[in-house]
Amino acid sequence: MKITTKIFTAALAISATLFSSNVNAQTTMSTPRETGFKIGIGGGAGIVRDSSPFSYGVGADLRLQLDLAPAVALTASGGYTRLMAREGSVFADYDFIPAIGGVKVYPVKGMFINGLIGAGFAIQDGSKTSFIFGGGTGYEWDNGLELGIRYEGYQQDGTSSTYQRVNGQYAVRLGYNFKL
Repeated sequence: MKITTKIFTAALAISATLFSSNVNAQTTMSTPRETGFKIGIGGGAGIVRDSSPFSYGVGADLRLQLDLAPAVALTASGGYTRLMAREGSVFADYDFIPAIGGVKVYPVKGMFINGLIGAGFAIQDGSKTSFIFGGGTGYEWDNGLELGIRYEGYQQDGTSSTYQRVNGQYAVRLGYNFKL
């Protein structure tokens, strides 16, 4: 738990720094965010909760984003995620394909807060589909680069061979968005 708390605290501190520097810059910037479609690619890594049989996760994703207004966007993403089993665990690594929808809110230009919900389609035999939920914060620069942190929770039913009542990871994502 100590490592999880330290990493999550450090990520929040970085986000707060980005947010505060953006608030100061906001007074001089009069250009609002553009609306339209974006497609993004990204990769990330995370650490899981202490009670989990997994130690960390890695993944990659492809994200479609529709900016509805300067401060609100809808997202849809899919990719590949792998949770690595702890040494000595009875569980094997858990691989799944996440299909996630979400909403991003931009309280200040560049900084966002997001929520997500979706499903994780398991690849291993005997594993069931996971319900995915979570949220996070991050920053999106004008050049398309995006850095975010999030909590992503996974829940399965009891008949899955990789069953955990609730599992999840605290993750960092680095991505790049292309305007369409």
